[in-house]
Amino acid sequence: MAVKIRLARRGRKKAAIYDIVVADARSPRDGKFIEKLGTYNPNTNPASIDFSEEKAFQWLMNGAQPTDTVKAMLSYRGILYKKHLQIGVVKGAITQETADARFEEWKKEKDAKIESKRTTLGSEKDAKRKAALDAETKVKEARAEAIRQREAAKLAPEPTAEAEEAPEAPAAEGESTEEQA
Repeated sequence: MAVKIRLARRGRKKAAIYDIVVADARSPRDGKFIEKLGTYNPNTNPASIDFSEEKAFQWLMNGAQPTDTVKAMLSYRGILYKKHLQIGVVKGAITQETADARFEEWKKEKDAKIESKRTTLGSEKDAKRKAALDAETKVKEARAEAIRQREAAKLAPEPTAEAEEAPEAPAAEGESTEEQA
C-alpha cells in the first residue's frame, strides 16, 4: 500500500483551509485518511503551517511520500533536512549529536528569518496606515480652509457698482500720450 502525506481541503468557498493528512494513495482527496498531522492556512501572510513535526518525521522515515505542496511545507519547517541528517547518521557518516546540533542551528536561523518577515510586514502595515491617515488629515484641512474662505467672502462687504466704475484721472497738459501724437 502506497502512503502519501497530502492536503485535504476544508473551509468555505474562496477561504480554504487544508488538513495535512497521511492517506492511502488510492483514497480520494477529502476521503478516508490514516492520520491527521496538522493544518495549513494559506489565507494568512505568511501562511500558517501547524503540524506535528515528530509524526511527520516518523512517517517520512517509514516511507510515506509527500505531495509537492506538502514537500515544500516540510522543507520550509526543516523536516526534510532532519531526514537527510538522520540518513547520514544511519549510514555512519555523522554522529547523532552532530546531526542534532546542525538541525538546531538551522532551526534557530529559520525562526529568526520568519520572525523578521512578520515584524517587517507589521511595520509596513503600520506605516501605510499612518500615511493614509496623514493624507486624509491634509484633505480635511484643505476642505476646512476652503469653507472658511467662502464664509469670509460672504461676510465681507461687497464693493458697490459705483466704486468699480470710477473715472480715470485726466492726463496733465504738459504730458502727451501716444494717442495724441
